[in-house]
Amino acid sequence: MSKIIIKYKKTIMIAFLLITALCIFTTQYSKVNYNMADYLPEKASSTIAMELLEKEFHDEMPNARVMVNNVTIEQALEYKMKIANIEGVSNIQWLDDVVDLTKLANSDIKSDPSLLETYYKDGSALFNITIEKGCDEKVADAINTIIGNNNSSAGTAINMATTQRMSQSEVLNAFFILIPLILIILVLTTSSWLEPLLFLATIGIAVILNMGTNFIMGGDISFVTQSIAPILQFAVSLDYAIFLLHSFSTERKKTTDINIAMKQAMKNSFPIVLASAITTIVGFLALLFMRFEIGANLGIILVKGIVLSFICVMVLLPTITLCSCKLIDKMKHKSFIPDFKKTGNILLKIRIPFLIIALLLALPCFIAQTKTNFTYGTTSIAESSKAGVDALKIEEKFGKENILVILVPKGELQKELNISMELMKTKHITKVLSFPIMASIQMPIENQMEVLNKQFYSENYGRLIIYTDVKEEGTETFNLIKDIKNIVNKEYSKSYITGESMVLYDMKNIVAKDINIVNLIAIIGILIVLLINFKSLFIPIILVFVIETAIWINLAITYFMGNSLSFVGYLIISTVQLGATVDYAILFTEKYLQNRNSQSKLEAIKTTINSNLVPISISAFLLSLAGFCLNFTSSNPVVKELGILLGRGTLLSFAMVIFVLPALLIIFDKWIKKSKLQITNIKKDPVIKNAKTKSTSDKKKSQPKESNKSKK
Repeated sequence: MSKIIIKYKKTIMIAFLLITALCIFTTQYSKVNYNMADYLPEKASSTIAMELLEKEFHDEMPNARVMVNNVTIEQALEYKMKIANIEGVSNIQWLDDVVDLTKLANSDIKSDPSLLETYYKDGSALFNITIEKGCDEKVADAINTIIGNNNSSAGTAINMATTQRMSQSEVLNAFFILIPLILIILVLTTSSWLEPLLFLATIGIAVILNMGTNFIMGGDISFVTQSIAPILQFAVSLDYAIFLLHSFSTERKKTTDINIAMKQAMKNSFPIVLASAITTIVGFLALLFMRFEIGANLGIILVKGIVLSFICVMVLLPTITLCSCKLIDKMKHKSFIPDFKKTGNILLKIRIPFLIIALLLALPCFIAQTKTNFTYGTTSIAESSKAGVDALKIEEKFGKENILVILVPKGELQKELNISMELMKTKHITKVLSFPIMASIQMPIENQMEVLNKQFYSENYGRLIIYTDVKEEGTETFNLIKDIKNIVNKEYSKSYITGESMVLYDMKNIVAKDINIVNLIAIIGILIVLLINFKSLFIPIILVFVIETAIWINLAITYFMGNSLSFVGYLIISTVQLGATVDYAILFTEKYLQNRNSQSKLEAIKTTINSNLVPISISAFLLSLAGFCLNFTSSNPVVKELGILLGRGTLLSFAMVIFVLPALLIIFDKWIKKSKLQITNIKKDPVIKNAKTKSTSDKKKSQPKESNKSKK
């Protein structure tokens, strides 16, 4: 393969550039999904309820609230008409939909005062709006144009629009800051001014190829994937390019023929790069086993990205390097990295205290990280934006409003009334709208009865609309949902509940199981890879313990700080930190075992630390830098959270490998030797072979020479 790549290097390079240009064009055809509910399993209760609501009532849940201040009822109706005419608004509900405004004008109405104040209070009108899927940003902009900056809009759809605006430019912002910082590190750690540019060009092309081929998947990619996949791919796979060019530089010292040097460099670096890629891929593949499909969405794209990075490094980078070899030589500079020869002695002296600290922290941090509170929605994303400010203004005037819809079989009015009355007594439920309740309030005439029937009944189902004052998610919210389910289940054996909080409730229950599955599969997968790589039963346990302890400490810090954590951040950091940073432990252990063949265990550790501290440090700092850059540049709390976890987690893994792993390798040196798997060698014993050859030659000598005739 290396011969073919070197022979056709110019053709390969041109082909890659053409494909890259095409992928830049095709990135615009990848659709981004900002609705987390779309990734719930089809059999989830809230998913079924939403589908039934759309099918039976040809309607969706209200997902936005708009407040207009200092208006009369007539002016409010004008605003309602303007908003209703926006393309993408499927429904808008206000006071005129629940009471007769002619009676209101004559001060002759028998409605509940609290019902009136739900929609119109102190000269402010509040509209409940349903925005169609995929129209969030467009409709949100149109609503803001109509109502102006002095009025307010909030809700799930507005949050999605805010998220969409945040995500569109933040990837580029992160790269604009990250690339110069990475260039500085690479310049300091390489021997040519041009080499860092080759690294960045190769992995940059791999990222473009990955993002440009997302449309082939057929479905949408989530906004989380869109925001973090390019940065993660870039940071995780930059090592592969460093490994290859470092090997090439070493081989050039042995020969003046650059083609021969590159062939050998490709041969030497291939198993190292492949092993590094496989451990990362195994971590990402674990995400595919999630029932919550955002895991598969993210996992597939990250796996595809690592595979493309591997191909670019092993195929494209050699061609670029050979074509620019003269320039690399012309732009040589002296090394800026200091000598670390005494580092091994220092780290050996402090290995036991660090090991004791790690062992003392392991169990408490493991327990602490299991108690971390998770968030599942996008509310936190909007809190730091105008949507969050607007939501607070609406809550101050009209109170918190979180709507749930219950669908029950049609035709049993008494059961609906029983449920409605019971729900109205329940804490945190502010209002219940159902046919029995509305009919008793309005005492409608015949034509109004038809309107109520249409509002609350479809062909097969009746619906009850519940207004609550709880947040979209949290312990209080999820306990309320349990209470509602218990009340409804007393009257009906089959019913459905939907709404933003119900979606998050289902998400919580599904993700709770997914987290355990993903972690278990990732750990087992990495253990198998390490078992094959080292052919040892004990080494994989040591290495996984080292990295898992770093993960536990990382997540426990969030718990001890009293912060909640997005479940997306938890899943990604559990797989990325394990799959990507276990490479440091693999490299360190491999070099130790090589040195151990000719040195004592203490000397082998010293040599390993002195010769491998720099490459491990570079890799760790690059990945950590990418994480902190995500945290610094993103206004999306989910991405910011992931960034700080990635940056901090990488440094913790680095610390565990440098300070704790050496102590474990020394302590368990004998066990490591004993746990080596015996691989049967098919090759013949050279002693036996020589003996056989000798006996055969002696036999030939003892035989008489044949005549020429017999030979013929």
